[in-house]
Amino acid sequence: MPELPEVETVRRGLEKKLNNFIVKKVEVCRDSTIAFPPNKEEFISGVQNSLLYKWNRRGKYLIAELKKLNHENIPINEKITFKHNGFLVVHLRMTGYFKFINNSEPPCKHTRIRFLDQNNNELRYIDIRSFGQMWWIKQGLSANKIIKGLGSLGPEPFSKDFDTKYLKKVISKRTKSIKAILLDQTIVAGIGNIYADESLYSAGISPFREAQTIKKNELIKLRESIVSILKKSIGSGGTTFSDFRDLEGENGNFGLQTNVYRRTGKKCHKCGNLIERQKITGRSTHWCPKCQK
Repeated sequence: MPELPEVETVRRGLEKKLNNFIVKKVEVCRDSTIAFPPNKEEFISGVQNSLLYKWNRRGKYLIAELKKLNHENIPINEKITFKHNGFLVVHLRMTGYFKFINNSEPPCKHTRIRFLDQNNNELRYIDIRSFGQMWWIKQGLSANKIIKGLGSLGPEPFSKDFDTKYLKKVISKRTKSIKAILLDQTIVAGIGNIYADESLYSAGISPFREAQTIKKNELIKLRESIVSILKKSIGSGGTTFSDFRDLEGENGNFGLQTNVYRRTGKKCHKCGNLIERQKITGRSTHWCPKCQK
């Protein structure tokens, strides 16, 4: 599943590429991709004639601010005006990604949603496993209330709320493993399997440690590792290990730089010990038994 760096890479690509993209036509190729409103026709009519004004990210969610044309048929010399039209929210899940196509072409079999502008340019949503979802949240409704996962997210790793004091508070009485804590989106938003493993390795903390046993100095290092690795991965365009694709159809380069993730049986870059793998809460976990205590 795309994690924070991959979703942030997509967000930046969408914001850069879709400058002045006004949706003139929406084609829903798979109804189940539309999570809200329940009626797909309402989704289509809601998004049509909307400017994809600004793209934001919250955890692993993409959130586009929409502005609607005040009038559909505007005289040539009249200024185009818009009114707020709520939000388009997207969760890519396992295999979802966007592709921008100049001069639209027939959809592939995994195309789920198509957005086309007046020049026949297309923003296409493709999803092989079809777990991804979209919501149109019209003006006046709360996205946090309608989308349960969005409303329950913890702080962003780059925010001032995600500090050592916060970490100490949320783990102080928890007997869960620190790896499980980092994967909990209600505690910290956007971290998944890859970056949890890499952050714990960088901080020298065993993924199996009970969260409450981690000392303050270790938490300081863990927070610094999380922020540093996420920023580095964003700069590399995400990871090659997921099914993630950016707007141009390319995957990331961070996978070439991992220290433990998917390096089972290979030598640790620091000590030469072999990287091991074991499942924690159903997720494959990679670590160096010598470097992580």
